Amino acid sequence: MYKNILEDDFYIMKKSSFFFILLGINCIIYVLINSEGKMKLREFSRKIKLKIKAVYLAYKHKDTPIVAKIFAGITVGYALSPIDLIPDFIPILGYLDDLIILPLLIYLSIKLIPKDIMKECEEKSEYLWKSGKPKNWRYGIPIIIVWSIVIGLIVYKWCIK
Repeated sequence: MYKNILEDDFYIMKKSSFFFILLGINCIIYVLINSEGKMKLREFSRKIKLKIKAVYLAYKHKDTPIVAKIFAGITVGYALSPIDLIPDFIPILGYLDDLIILPLLIYLSIKLIPKDIMKECEEKSEYLWKSGKPKNWRYGIPIIIVWSIVIGLIVYKWCIK
């Protein structure tokens, strides 16, 4: 039933200037309804983390189509990026950005990834999460290096003046 409502809303929202905002809210509602409608914020956060990991695994999967890989790469990059479109220090809008854009990107990525690949990646993601949070520091090293350079340049410029 909700799938038909979602398709109808999609057709109606294409005409709206708030298309992406409404689609993002729709995605959040879709995730909440698909989980029996009873989900705490912590559970929602956990589910989003699992979906991001599954999208990442689908990105690495050899049979994923190139368009799906591009969207998956954008999704994972946005999720891991310390830079938001709307900074978090702006009250309400900063966090609303994460509540709308990230679920929207996850939703679009999942729609583009073939169902069998996504199911396999979700199962693998769930298994990895249950067996302990995977820690791979090589993905964090470039971010740490970039931030260290930025902070070093700021301190250098500030101390020279």
